[in-house]
Amino acid sequence: MIWTYALAYSLLLESFKSYSEALRLLSSYKEPTSIKYKLEAWKLYGSLQLAKIVGEALPNLIEKIEVVEGGGGVGTVIKLYFPPGAGLPPYKEKFTVVDDEKRVKETEVVEGGYLDMGFTLYRVRFQIIDKEKNSSSSSCITKSTIEYEVKEESAANASFVSIQPLVKIMDVAANYLESKS
Repeated sequence: MIWTYALAYSLLLESFKSYSEALRLLSSYKEPTSIKYKLEAWKLYGSLQLAKIVGEALPNLIEKIEVVEGGGGVGTVIKLYFPPGAGLPPYKEKFTVVDDEKRVKETEVVEGGYLDMGFTLYRVRFQIIDKEKNSSSSSCITKSTIEYEVKEESAANASFVSIQPLVKIMDVAANYLESKS
């Protein structure tokens, strides 16, 4: 069975100071607003640039990100190292989908980390979605999804799966995009 965590919302950077604040308010917020700069957002999410800025901005979340092979397209492999005490061993993830047309990027853990903890699948998906179909608006929604499968005997390790690191990554990305505007 595949378990999925999904986080999809949009954010107007002037309304909220962070994705974390938007997440706290999401349950009562009926008409989400949007991230601006959809083309710039995809250029960031669809490349190695995201790993670079996340590595610099979140050293307490990710100690180091190393490009093992590739230039950011399908087949690229990166290795993530976590700070001592994070509870997660280093792992390699492979970019399995980088679709410029649909603005979707998927990565899967291929070595270490979650696989060493009894997971048979750990996949992260980022998607940049137009706020309004057929719109010339530059606004978009950032959707992040975690899919995983875990062996029955390791089911307790599913508690290590959390959307919060992706919220922090989206926050860093939004701040980066806002600073570049």
